[in-house]
Amino acid sequence: MSYIHFDKTLMTNLEEALPKEILRSNRSGAYSCSTIVDCNTRKYHGLLVVPIPELGDENYVLLSSLDETVVQHGAEFNLGLHKYQGNNFSPNGHKYIREFNCDQVPTTIYRVGGVVLKKEKVFQHYENRIIIRYTLLDAHSETTLKLRPFLAFRCVREYTHENTRVNRDYQEVSNGIKTCMYDGYPELYMQLNKKNDFVFQPDWYRGVEYPKELERGYAFNEDLYVPGYFELKIKKGESVVFSAGLSEIKTTQLKQIADFEAKIRTPRDNFYHCLVNSAHQFYYHVDGENYILAGYPWFKCRARDMLIALPGLTLVNEEVEQFEMCMKTVEKGIREFMAGEPLSVKIHEIEHPDILLWAVWCIQQYGKIVSLQKCVEKYGLLAKDIMMYLSTSSHPNLKVRENGLVYAQGKSKAVTWMNSTANGRPIVPRSGYIVEFNALWYNALKFSEEICQMVGRKEEEAHFAAMAVKAEQAFKDVFLNQYGYLFDYVDEKDQEQDWSVRPNMIFAVALDYSPLSLPEKKTVFDICTKELLTPKGLRSLSPKSGGYNPMYVGPQVQRDYAYHQGTAWPWLAGFYMEACLRLYKKSRVSFVERVLVGFEEEMFSHCVGTIPELFDGNPPYHARGAISFAMNVAEILRVVKLIEKYDI
Repeated sequence: MSYIHFDKTLMTNLEEALPKEILRSNRSGAYSCSTIVDCNTRKYHGLLVVPIPELGDENYVLLSSLDETVVQHGAEFNLGLHKYQGNNFSPNGHKYIREFNCDQVPTTIYRVGGVVLKKEKVFQHYENRIIIRYTLLDAHSETTLKLRPFLAFRCVREYTHENTRVNRDYQEVSNGIKTCMYDGYPELYMQLNKKNDFVFQPDWYRGVEYPKELERGYAFNEDLYVPGYFELKIKKGESVVFSAGLSEIKTTQLKQIADFEAKIRTPRDNFYHCLVNSAHQFYYHVDGENYILAGYPWFKCRARDMLIALPGLTLVNEEVEQFEMCMKTVEKGIREFMAGEPLSVKIHEIEHPDILLWAVWCIQQYGKIVSLQKCVEKYGLLAKDIMMYLSTSSHPNLKVRENGLVYAQGKSKAVTWMNSTANGRPIVPRSGYIVEFNALWYNALKFSEEICQMVGRKEEEAHFAAMAVKAEQAFKDVFLNQYGYLFDYVDEKDQEQDWSVRPNMIFAVALDYSPLSLPEKKTVFDICTKELLTPKGLRSLSPKSGGYNPMYVGPQVQRDYAYHQGTAWPWLAGFYMEACLRLYKKSRVSFVERVLVGFEEEMFSHCVGTIPELFDGNPPYHARGAISFAMNVAEILRVVKLIEKYDI
């Protein structure tokens, strides 16, 4: 049986099937996403969702869905599914689903009387094109297939409603049509690989609802425009391929493209391969540059996310070339930032004070996984320039103080990964000496010392070594409290020490170089285990600390206040497990494997085959936020590979 497989019992139960989503992307910013029963439950869902730079920086839903109808003996059986007002679903096509699997590509098997129809969906790499292949596995009489496209032509953050401005015109192209609902949008080409009849029957389907948006406190209904339907005969054993894209295609190539795209996919036949498959979906190539998207369906490329995720998404999968291409883009952005020049790359938040520290960490991972010699050759100069920039306090918001630690101002603007805001102010105003900033700073100093020693730069080696010694003592003096854990931040300006038990101290244990002694690291690790560890990651705040709010539910404002106040984050569990293996080595391998089990369960829930953004901090640990999150996938991948060094 397939690894990701759902039978008829689950697929016909909407309470169980609707929460399960499926995502495909094309590495150029476009994606296709819906539920496993093809009922859209978010405004972000759609068969073809693409970036249109001429209209803005968001993605745009062009083709919302495609309803299939099987016709036999004049009787029509509609396989589509939409939610309408009053918890009404129509036309209830899910009741015909026999099974769904996702080993190679998302595949749905329908049974309508004697008709057995297989549907496979692939998203073409680097092309804004969704391809759907229908194969008639069995039929006892003549069968007709009707395909009815539901069009939206809107931004993912907005809705479309019935209006008189819509352009109903269409033009025939090879085995299909092209149409465009509004000026400024690209033409949508819908074609099949065999001759068909397009029946022009324009209408609006009104009041389609998206329950996930209702759950999140947003508007949740829209009207979708249907220009008509495609009709064609299909024989037993025959495959028919439908394409929707932004350019016309030779329809004779559709079968070949569908075969090729399915063949090159990483099979989702086990936990590791699911993560690898998911990792590939974050790759983003545009205008000659390579990026990592922070997550789907709404995140762009963010500097911190990209640097933390890059080693796990590429290096551990032996995709060194992909790492190097992305780092080339990162280096361009970093050098432009350090030179005070406008950014030519599409990386957001590169000005945040910890970004350059994460860049050094990212380079360090390359040295560990590839080779330190090659690391120095490719990135030694970049690492050196970053460290000189930081050590001379050239960064506008990261200054090296007399005690050797780095200091950042975060009262008026969120500058760490805990970046939720309300009324323009940080909800968690972490400012001053921030614990993970200084753990990364110490690690970067020692790594720089290691590089200088390797290449024989004695004077620079001594310089970084002296700075590290100074920072090591100051780190303990500033952060280590009498209860054995670390202050989250200390602001000497306001004489403030944050006693909250937060997961940011785990970095002082997990990184290659730590300013803490072994007993101190074990105490910090134990407190993280007792107060922060859940089956879905580390809590962002201990239940024993004031302001604990673990349920990420309700309207936007309510969710913002819970975002970093007790919710659980899987990517932090990656560093936690690395710290565990670093401290206890082979004796804790079985423990780490048990922690990973909590994430393997996610391959069959929520967005199948990937890991969502965050979870509630209390049982039953519901998944929340973005349906697929790069840092989470990357860090779990990194640990899966890391554990192999100990599990022998």
